[in-house]
Amino acid sequence: MSLSVEIPDPPALGAQNPAEYDDVDSVGVEDYRREELEAFLEDGAWADAFEEWAAHTDLTEEEYAVAEDLGLIREFDFFWDDFADRVGYHAPGLPEDWRERDLHPDLDSWSTVSSINASLTELGQVVSDVLKEEYVDWEASYEAPDDLPDF
Repeated sequence: MSLSVEIPDPPALGAQNPAEYDDVDSVGVEDYRREELEAFLEDGAWADAFEEWAAHTDLTEEEYAVAEDLGLIREFDFFWDDFADRVGYHAPGLPEDWRERDLHPDLDSWSTVSSINASLTELGQVVSDVLKEEYVDWEASYEAPDDLPDF
């Protein structure tokens, strides 16, 4: 299945500390290289990744419209994870109390919520992969301590 929608503008990367995300583990990193990553997104990484994701996603146009209406696409965050030598990401998602909060008139089932959340996570992974494989040309500077055990 594929999604036929206009490619949105790339997200502006925030100044949030990735260590504050519930779903991200980071180890004392100070430089997340957001300015460089944001430039890569604007220079084509976002469009390349979005097209790749849209060609394979199971997200429907109606579900995508809900995510767009709620501004979720703009809430992505990407950052350099020096410890893991990767581009980390935080994907936005719909909260568990979506029904009580009456977030959107077309949001009417857990199936829709799950589809949107899973698809946004997949988009984040595709963008992360495209950035690392095709744009990032730096190496991790983290060096493990000498006293780590050999396995």
